[in-house]
Amino acid sequence: MHGVRPHQNDPPPRGSTGSRRSRWTRAALAALSGLIAGFCALGVAELIAAAVRPEAGPVTAVGGAVIDRTPPALKDFAVRNFGTADKLVLQLGILTLLALFALAVGVLALRHRRTGSAAVLVFGAVGAVAAAGRPEGGPGDALPSVVGAVVAAGVLYLLVGRLAPVPGRSPAAGDPDKGARGTFDRRGFVIAATAAAAASAGAGLVGRRLTASVQAGAAASRREVVLPVPDSAAPAVPRGADLGIRGVSSFITPNKSFYRVDTALVVPQIDAGGWRLRIHGRGVSRPLTVGFHDLLEREIVERDITLACVSNEVGGPYIGNARWIGVRLADLLREAGVKPPSQGGPADQIVARSVDGMTIGTPVEDVMDGRDALLALGMNGEPLPFAHGFPVRMLVPGLYGYVSACKWIQDIELTTFDDYDAYWVKRSWSRRAPVKTQSRIDTPRPFASPGPGTVPVAGVAWAQHRGIARVEVRVDGGAWHTARLGAQDGLDTWRQWVWEWPATSGHHTLEVRATDRTGVTQTGERAGTVPDGATGWHSVVVDVP
Repeated sequence: MHGVRPHQNDPPPRGSTGSRRSRWTRAALAALSGLIAGFCALGVAELIAAAVRPEAGPVTAVGGAVIDRTPPALKDFAVRNFGTADKLVLQLGILTLLALFALAVGVLALRHRRTGSAAVLVFGAVGAVAAAGRPEGGPGDALPSVVGAVVAAGVLYLLVGRLAPVPGRSPAAGDPDKGARGTFDRRGFVIAATAAAAASAGAGLVGRRLTASVQAGAAASRREVVLPVPDSAAPAVPRGADLGIRGVSSFITPNKSFYRVDTALVVPQIDAGGWRLRIHGRGVSRPLTVGFHDLLEREIVERDITLACVSNEVGGPYIGNARWIGVRLADLLREAGVKPPSQGGPADQIVARSVDGMTIGTPVEDVMDGRDALLALGMNGEPLPFAHGFPVRMLVPGLYGYVSACKWIQDIELTTFDDYDAYWVKRSWSRRAPVKTQSRIDTPRPFASPGPGTVPVAGVAWAQHRGIARVEVRVDGGAWHTARLGAQDGLDTWRQWVWEWPATSGHHTLEVRATDRTGVTQTGERAGTVPDGATGWHSVVVDVP
């Protein structure tokens, strides 16, 4: 009828501004509900993981599963571009995907409430499978993801339920939803969302404190370790081993600067008092189980040894030299009755297992041929840092780390290469990987602009267990010039070198190559790190004004 005004409770016209605002508001709050539910899942899972073990948390478990399935080329890309921050980048990526998933599920739940909650449970199942399927995992590791997902599904169902329009409910004056068909319980939603967020934050905080208390115990056990005076001390570093040239890596790499490349998203924190190492397998006539203090009572040796990562590109930073203290692994193997293949032993591979599930395969012959293969207890005068394997790690001079340097070691099994492929071998890397003869220019840096005149070109060269005999440098593809070598500390350490370059103005390319003590000269043929280490001459481009 003309002149009749609509009643304030009559339905608004389709597509009215109030109706659209109401839909957008509810959609935004539904997305927020998904985020809160995801936050709840992580908080509760962290609390449960503190009771199980920190590595069982969903982010860590899924991250570990991603690392396990990462192609070698992609893994190399991550190490090359992110270095030791590659794990942080992975975790941030997982959290970002989780947040996007949570937002999408929240919006889905607004229209299909049960389906949204079911999607959360499915996502939790993925985390549970990833945790239980880790090499070191077990059925109990699935618990954090399962409980977290159940709680998150319930929270999402509750919060989205608060967004349902209440028939006949009138908006307050000035409400942006004025004119909508019905409004939801805003106050109830705010109270429920706040309570859920606070509870999950509390659960996460308690979980972190419980984990911290366990880690504090491990840290205390490390502080209590007093490294014994070695029975066989390392010779003093000879004068002149460190040439003292600015820009060249120090001869001994400080612990805080030593490279770290591994797959552990959470650095294991192990109490030395409870640590045990088991030695067993083929050809072991007397299986052994030893503790940390058992090792301290054995003959202790100290050696300077350079470690290198197979992921190190030509001229890369993933190499370091340290003074290690520990026990000879060969002595323990002989005590267990192990014989190398050259003496009729049936096993040709040692499989070392870490507490985080990593497996590393090492030739028995290399460990028992007289080189200083160690179960290391200390590094540069202090107990091993947690990031470098406390309480005990393995290292074998002359081999890349992925076939020799098991950190957080807890098990040694004697077997054969035919019967077992270790972690990285299953991922396209070689079974055997002796360190290749390599050299690196540390100064001048790439694209530097040194002045004309005498310019020191210097760096390091290495060929562990063979030693460096000569280093040569050339400019712009010309004749090779012999560099001056620093004093040699031992065959198992790197060696500094320097060549005084009479620099002239212009754009120049400097190249370096090394020759080891067996007479083998470093190849100039470029090859990537897969399957057994990079090759090629390191080069640096500079501009002399």
